[in-house]
Amino acid sequence: MWALFAILSAVFAALTSILAKIGIEGVNSNLATAIRTVVVVGMSWLMVFITHAQSGIGEISRRSWIFLILSGLATGASWLCYYRALQVGEASKVVPIDKLSVVITLILAFVFLHEEFSVKSVIGCVLIAAGTLVMVL
Repeated sequence: MWALFAILSAVFAALTSILAKIGIEGVNSNLATAIRTVVVVGMSWLMVFITHAQSGIGEISRRSWIFLILSGLATGASWLCYYRALQVGEASKVVPIDKLSVVITLILAFVFLHEEFSVKSVIGCVLIAAGTLVMVL
């Protein structure tokens, strides 16, 4: 089931890039990010209430709150940078560079989460990085 959601995530991320590039024309990138964020917040809370997950708020540990807040700050910084890059650059170049996050995530997962970093992972990282360079140059 996780693979289906991962594929849907990729499809929606692709749509996000194209729709954002069209929508950001003539709009300040920070304002565009704020508008997008309000929509995401609304959708997220709607899903919380539809699935009756709001009762779990009190069960969240202090550690989880800290890391969820830090993750939110990282997301915000990513979105601000992404929208600015989309505003001044071509989507076909901005998006591949943004997807270098896959390589960075694998490295960080190895260092901080002690996840496996196999020969296959190294080859995949090299290919993603090489593919990004080919697409951008």
